[in-house]
Amino acid sequence: MLENKVHSVKDRIVSLSQPWIRPIVRGKSKAPTEFGAKISISVVNGYTFVDRISFDAYNEGEYEEFKAVVEKYYERFGYYPERILADKIYRSRKNRGLCKKLGIKLSGPKLGRPGKNRKEEIRQELKEIGERNAVEEKFGNGKRKLGLNLIMAKLKETAENMIWMDIFVLNMEHYMRTCIVLCCAILEMLKFVSLKNERKRMVLPVAAL
Repeated sequence: MLENKVHSVKDRIVSLSQPWIRPIVRGKSKAPTEFGAKISISVVNGYTFVDRISFDAYNEGEYEEFKAVVEKYYERFGYYPERILADKIYRSRKNRGLCKKLGIKLSGPKLGRPGKNRKEEIRQELKEIGERNAVEEKFGNGKRKLGLNLIMAKLKETAENMIWMDIFVLNMEHYMRTCIVLCCAILEMLKFVSLKNERKRMVLPVAAL
């Protein structure tokens, strides 16, 4: 900084024990600057998929980042998603153009002036916001139940492994909940069939001439 007459250094060391850590400006009132990994995730049918883990600050709404997430979905499932429920930061013209090219519906209102069906668009946007809360729910559960925001590992690889393990536990929790719901539905169905058969056996038609 002294030799080059600048006030910032790229990839500067802010922690001697963890030299890969970078300050990430989040703009929150409680903690405007955070230190640690930045995680991008996608939620599909309740299951969480990690798209990127980075200790450097990056703009997740950029075209290349957004395109990488879409292509990762294609690699996992063999086809592109029907809809993407994304925040405002993802709704740039380039990202919208990519979704239009691939036949994907991107959440949010259209660019430009509001149309005649403004009330319907607002109603649809509120519905999509509610559906998109699944992502925030995963982050909340990971922080509250699994300590995703309290990772104290000293090695970069260890910190990444702990993040992956937390995501794995979240997916197993969802899988077990789904299995329990399915088992309960099967038991209710068997109970209904059993009661129906008992009622049939109780019927005793009698006639006399």
